[in-house]
Amino acid sequence: MKNRQQDSVKNRAQQGADTTQSEPYSIGAATPFDFEGKNLTACGGLLPVATMLERLGFQRLIEETLTVKRVTRAMSIYEFVLAMVLAVYVGFSRLHHLRFVEREPMLTGILKVLRLPPQCTFWRFLASLHLGVAQQLLSVQRQMRERVWQAAHVGLRAVTLDTDTTVHTLFGQQMGGRKGYNPKNKGKKSLQPIPTFLAEKREYISGELHNGDRRTGSEIARSRREDLASRGQSRRPLERSLCRAICQ
Repeated sequence: MKNRQQDSVKNRAQQGADTTQSEPYSIGAATPFDFEGKNLTACGGLLPVATMLERLGFQRLIEETLTVKRVTRAMSIYEFVLAMVLAVYVGFSRLHHLRFVEREPMLTGILKVLRLPPQCTFWRFLASLHLGVAQQLLSVQRQMRERVWQAAHVGLRAVTLDTDTTVHTLFGQQMGGRKGYNPKNKGKKSLQPIPTFLAEKREYISGELHNGDRRTGSEIARSRREDLASRGQSRRPLERSLCRAICQ
């Protein structure tokens, strides 16, 4: 009679994620690709996106527009921005989702790194940005929109700007919270995000995070000027404002 354990633990196989590459993958606009389904990986669609951004001059635009004083070590400023943009294309809208693709060969090859930095590194990078970077990012978005429309031969004579206010209820002592228009939670403090979209293309134009008070006439005029400056090269804008704050 043999004496052996009834529940024996099997040895695990070596996983490929533990192995490190000596050099990062080199993937750029000159890398050949096709659209055959049998050869397309989960993140294989990032290569055409990276090729489009490279041909539109996205890197040079970021480096010339954004003013970041923080000296980054893990990646450059452009690589941080590009990693978050490509993560949005994949479908990851939060920074803690990046851990699922930290060793993705296509993503690391585009960024030319062995692996993505952890989530805390991305948070430290975002915390180092000053408030003026928000307007700089809107300028980058506007210039990229014009370049894409020019490359795609999109010419709109008139555009429709949809402006709507939403109510974000606060349950703490956040800065800017006011008791104002809040139909679902009356009497509670809230903020009012005011986004503006381009109806024909369903693109975000501009926006601001307003406090809970109603906007004044000067604030509405200022936001209108910013929207018209961000609409691109269209000639005749048609405004379709749905701001509840204006009607009150």
